[in-house]
Amino acid sequence: QVQLVESGGGLVQAGGSLRLSCAASGRTFTINTLGWYRQAPGNQRELVATQTDIGITNYADSVKGRFTISTDNLKRTVYLQMSSLKPEDTATYYCYAGTITRPYWGQGTQVSVSS
Repeated sequence: QVQLVESGGGLVQAGGSLRLSCAASGRTFTINTLGWYRQAPGNQRELVATQTDIGITNYADSVKGRFTISTDNLKRTVYLQMSSLKPEDTATYYCYAGTITRPYWGQGTQVSVSS
């Protein structure tokens, strides 16, 4: 089992920045991918950014150049640095951990961007 706990969400004005953190615990050695997804009301959950255990990153087109994902070498924490935030970035952000057997999700943290 892997447990994920997010922190760092909040309310920010458009153009501002936030940094999300997600701490993984449990069988972290089974994780091969860490990342972030988000879900706005009425929308499906969508990928924001992921990073594999060999450092390959993937970003949604909508956040490229504005968001940066990073992880520590022990795969215990994943960060999402968000800059130039837009009102359309408002959503609940979920931490994601992929393993060879199943995905794991955090409880979510709210990010709200005011115009």
